[in-house]
Formats: sequence, C-alpha cells, structure tokens
Amino acid sequence: MPTRTVAVGSASGLHARPAALFVAAAAEQPVQVTIRTGEKKPVPARSMLSVLSLGAKKGTEVTLEADGDGAQDAVDTLAALLERDLDAEDA
Repeated sequence: MPTRTVAVGSASGLHARPAALFVAAAAEQPVQVTIRTGEKKPVPARSMLSVLSLGAKKGTEVTLEADGDGAQDAVDTLAALLERDLDAEDA
C-alpha cells in the first residue's frame, strides 16, 4: 500500500480554498485515498468535511495512503498538490 507523508504548504493550511482544491483532485483519482495527521484515524480524501476536520495548518505533516491499481500515482499527485501553497496560486 503506497504511503507518503508531506508537510502542508498552503499558508492557511487545509482550509477553504486549498481543501476544496485537494478534495477535487482526490475525487479525480482512480482509487480511494485516505489522509491523516499524526496518530488520528485516516479519513477519506474525497470528503470536504473530513479533510477540514483534520485541522491541518501550514507545516502540519499529513500522511496519504491508497490501495489498488494506480495507487502510487494517486498518492504522488496528491502529495505534490499538498506541498504547494495553493493560496498563492491561480489554480
């Protein structure tokens, strides 16, 4: 099962616009991806409320996991997105 831990790069963390962009990207992936902070229970990356409930701020380390065909690409794509400052981009 591909797993990757990254630090949130957005200035406002995973709130409002950055979370919406992340959830939309997760919904485009061919596999289910989960996201968690620390030792918290993983939540579905496709769920806006679940992602917001993590309370991830800039610099918070989050772990992405996926399973199935295309899981590694999905994890890599979403990790790259999280590392960027989505508040500063015209995404």
